[in-house]
Amino acid sequence: MKKQILSAALIALSLITGVTACQKDASENNEGKARLQVRLTDAPAAYDAVNIDIQKVMINTSEDTSTTQGWVELPLLHPGVYNLLDFRNGIDTVLADMEVPAGRINQIRLVLGPNNSVVIAGVQHELKTPSAQQSGLKLKLKADLTPGILYRLYIDFDANRSVVTAGNSGQYILKPVIRTYAEATGGSLKGFVLPKEALAKVWAIQNTDTLLALPDAVTGYYFFGGLNAGSWKVNFDAQDSTFRDSTINVNITSGVVTDASTITLKK
Repeated sequence: MKKQILSAALIALSLITGVTACQKDASENNEGKARLQVRLTDAPAAYDAVNIDIQKVMINTSEDTSTTQGWVELPLLHPGVYNLLDFRNGIDTVLADMEVPAGRINQIRLVLGPNNSVVIAGVQHELKTPSAQQSGLKLKLKADLTPGILYRLYIDFDANRSVVTAGNSGQYILKPVIRTYAEATGGSLKGFVLPKEALAKVWAIQNTDTLLALPDAVTGYYFFGGLNAGSWKVNFDAQDSTFRDSTINVNITSGVVTDASTITLKK
């Protein structure tokens, strides 16, 4: 009965607060992979619009900036035209979001399509981008990705400095001035809960956030990713009523995978 009340209370908390419980199958051990979000942002510019046609984003771990090997394409959520001026003053948009092999990223390549333009005093002008259309813009970046951690990689366009007037011809050329940087967002928690006969569920709770993980049926391994920094209560809820539930408190640090070791539920 105690376990039924605890489970019901936790589920009610999730529903009342409007937080969707994130259920994970911990049998899919994500050791060796990090989650990478690529985000587009911009510095202010004195134009009505600066429209950039983004078609591909790729990353590379090679130190050789001239290499043509080892590029990994990150599928874009919405390839196409973005007005850079929509993403000023701390506003950004997600271009790609996926798991990638952990390790060091040394380069990014941004491939643009042909539909680039600048709007000045209500008039739209084509932006010439010959080099970007052919091979992509290679951007240097030094970022070490830790397994199990969520990273946000920012492509920060300086729209004002990226648009250049071609003499007196009335033409405009896109010569991108871009700053790139990555930052860890939140931390992760991993551990084991035994014995397998307890059929435990693992709940991680911080304020109004309530997350659920289902441990591996054989090893008892569980994992939570993208946790906010700070203190979390972790409940081990045994579905077999002959075992007793357990609770621990853990402190999560951004950019760090916290190991809760092994919790053994007693009868």
